Amino acid sequence: MEMSEEHVSEDSWKIKTLIVGGLVGALLGLGAAFLFTRSAETSDEDGLPKISTGEALGVVVSIIGIVRGIAALGDGKKKK
Repeated sequence: MEMSEEHVSEDSWKIKTLIVGGLVGALLGLGAAFLFTRSAETSDEDGLPKISTGEALGVVVSIIGIVRGIAALGDGKKKK
């Protein structure tokens, strides 16, 4: 079974995109965790920081918006 050059090239950019996306996501996650722990250390509260449901929901909605924006980049349509 022989693979064409076009097929190999198509798979190659997909794999590279997944790897780069995974690394960027991991780095962003580590950075966010670092900032969260640093701000928790400087607060006046002792122990585990408390996060309200509203704050968590706001973060989740923001993340969903960012992911939708990134997904829209790949659909090939220009938004006005």
